[in-house]
Amino acid sequence: MKLIAPSILSADGGRLGEEIAAVEKAGADWIHIDVMDGHFVPNITIGPAIITSLRKTTALPFDVHLMIDQPENHIESFARAGADIITVHVETANHLHRTIDSIKKLGKKAGCSLNPSTSLTQVEEILPDLDLLLIMTVNPGFGGQQFIKNTLAKVANARKMIDTRSCRTILEVDGGVNLKNIADISLAGAEIFVAGASVFGSSDYAATIKTMKDIIKC
Repeated sequence: MKLIAPSILSADGGRLGEEIAAVEKAGADWIHIDVMDGHFVPNITIGPAIITSLRKTTALPFDVHLMIDQPENHIESFARAGADIITVHVETANHLHRTIDSIKKLGKKAGCSLNPSTSLTQVEEILPDLDLLLIMTVNPGFGGQQFIKNTLAKVANARKMIDTRSCRTILEVDGGVNLKNIADISLAGAEIFVAGASVFGSSDYAATIKTMKDIIKC
């Protein structure tokens, strides 16, 4: 399973419903939604109310990435808003097992994300409990950043860690994914590719997503 998840962080904020419909028609598999609080990351984006409205526009899975402090206080709100996958950062979840368990008890897939400088050892103990492991390949907070090349080895090591432990955890990559590097990211073992600027910044969403899918199938 190798899927494309366009990030609406790079979409036209005044036309989010239309943008989601457009990438769905263009072949997107998931919709990636970055939630930022201005504390954990230096930007503020959207909350549960907007996600509730966007949920009416598509049946595609909502991959909600919480880049926020104290995520445990907001899990239920995002679950009710229509998130299908809820991912929290290991750097902000003081009681990670409890937070992951709370997501699952609400009937949602549970994910954990690591910043570029955070070691994979931080998720070793909880890896079997994760539905998704998200490797950030840029420092989170803004769209359109350049892929940090050194993180490619981290993606490969994450793949090895998952396979060695025979986990069913899906490996996702977010940050600077584009047509030039998606082949290398795929070869490193990623399965879900979050693509924001490379999709929404293109003149033809369908052509871009198709080309990405053709590359990762190789």
